[in-house]
Amino acid sequence: MNSIRNIAIVAHVDHGKTTLIDAMLSQSGTFRSNQNVAERVMDSNDLERERGITILAKCTSLLWKDTRINVVDTPGHADFGGEVERILNMVDSAILLIDAAEGPLPQTKFVLMKALHLGLRPIVVINKIDRSDERHQEVLNEVFDLFVTLDASEEQLDFPVLYASGRNGWAVNDLNDERKDLAPLFEKILEHAPEAYSEKKASQPFSMLITTREYDSYLGRILTGRIDTGTATPNAFVQILNQHGDTVEKGRIAKLLAFRGIERIPVESASAGDVVAIAGLEKATVADTIMDPSISVVIPAEPVDPPKLAITISANDSPLAGREGSKVTFRMIYDRLMREAEGNIAISVTMSERKDSLIVAGRGELQLGVLIETMRREGFELSISRPKVLFQTDPETGTRLEPYEEIYVDVDDDYSGTVVESLSNRRAEMTDMRPCGTGRTRITFIGPSRGLVGYNCQFLTETRGTGVLNHIFCGYKPCTGAFEGRKNGVLISTEAGEGVAYGLFNLEPRGDLFVVPGDKVYEGMIVGEHTRSNDLCVNPVKCKQLSNMRASGKDEAVKLRPPRLMTLEQALTYIEDDERVEVTPKTIRLRKAILDPHERKKASRREEA
Repeated sequence: MNSIRNIAIVAHVDHGKTTLIDAMLSQSGTFRSNQNVAERVMDSNDLERERGITILAKCTSLLWKDTRINVVDTPGHADFGGEVERILNMVDSAILLIDAAEGPLPQTKFVLMKALHLGLRPIVVINKIDRSDERHQEVLNEVFDLFVTLDASEEQLDFPVLYASGRNGWAVNDLNDERKDLAPLFEKILEHAPEAYSEKKASQPFSMLITTREYDSYLGRILTGRIDTGTATPNAFVQILNQHGDTVEKGRIAKLLAFRGIERIPVESASAGDVVAIAGLEKATVADTIMDPSISVVIPAEPVDPPKLAITISANDSPLAGREGSKVTFRMIYDRLMREAEGNIAISVTMSERKDSLIVAGRGELQLGVLIETMRREGFELSISRPKVLFQTDPETGTRLEPYEEIYVDVDDDYSGTVVESLSNRRAEMTDMRPCGTGRTRITFIGPSRGLVGYNCQFLTETRGTGVLNHIFCGYKPCTGAFEGRKNGVLISTEAGEGVAYGLFNLEPRGDLFVVPGDKVYEGMIVGEHTRSNDLCVNPVKCKQLSNMRASGKDEAVKLRPPRLMTLEQALTYIEDDERVEVTPKTIRLRKAILDPHERKKASRREEA
């Protein structure tokens, strides 16, 4: 039996986790010398490669000096914090990766807090030490202060520190050491991370807590977790209990898969401490315990933070419904979202009061946007409402509470005043402001989550694309009242058909357009943004009258301005409460919830009354 170490790599987004794992796999001999390996090999999802971020936590395994090291790559974005929370249950230590220039950021604080709470002793790696603006000594002091702030024990405060460049593939214990390879990091893992295999636990009956769930078209449901006690073997009879101790199902392990490099291979047995994947069970899911029938002790799962943002998803009922997607019924949408909620513990799905839509709650706009984009690529057609924060009520005083965020902003000095004013208008309070070198300023705010919905696009405009905005949930506080909505109204189509250059040209003085000639439009569809605060009904399909009447001048050549094209996240945060985003596999459209203009007027009068 080889020695085993289980370790997670945690950090803020873009601090270099996946790149470091690439170098670790390469230098441990996982790949052949002539093997063609993609960059950021752990980001295997199409969306992950397109966006350049890690969305799902994934396991890999490498061998170093007869020791099997199971490494878990985790997401760095706060919206996917649920992936980090559940994955920390199956590791014994963590590598806390920190950018040598940026230092600890919001997600650094979040993942470190979770790791310390579980009693893990992290290894601190200050990455990107080769940056021209690195400030490793200041960053190390900030990390120590963060440990103290999070009430780390004396044992946890005595953390080892390495300096590394994941892109160049080296790590050192001291900056004066030779910068050759990642051997110091591997040695530190073997020295610092506790041994996962235990003879005592291996001799007990089999039990394993399910940490992740995925689906394979050939094997069916694949359940991944760390074996807590005993030994797992194919064809073994097991029972599955949920966290309340109720039996979920009984069955046999059809396939036992172990991680070897970036692949999963079948094995004949695996013992306590190893991370494996099991196939053959039909109902078991995340947080359930797979165990030998001779025992009935459930392995406790750490609770995850609740969602704070929700959208309403229903079947697409526009006049263009069913023309692009293959999955258009409410039943298909319901089944797909319930499967997602089963495997993704950071998302909750509930039926609306009218039973015609689903309320999907998650951590943030990005997480919900990724879910919708994934469903869109699977062939679904959806109608989606504007995101809303989830309020709570104080049980003692009855006060209405709303979620608040700790906001970190890194901007050029020239734009700091604009950003402070903008966030102050969104009721955020500045708590700290300090220079961070090279003509940039770091500003810290605390403000309501509602004020951040849709702010990212405005922030990038205000900072000319140079600013960095990060935020993390910090608790619930009394509600601050209503927020000012969108300042401009919209242009609403009164006719169905295809947009015509002549008609759109005459609409340009009224505002910015969202469509181009040839785009299909329908009554109630939003085709542009009005220059004024009120909504305006327009006709984008109006054609020039072909009559004998001659014009006094020559026809003007129609030249249209480029339309404003929105991403899915931008569209979700642009709309108001009486509007919807129509999502199909090929198109994203904006529309009014009530398409008929007369019915819209009646509904607005009822609300005013």
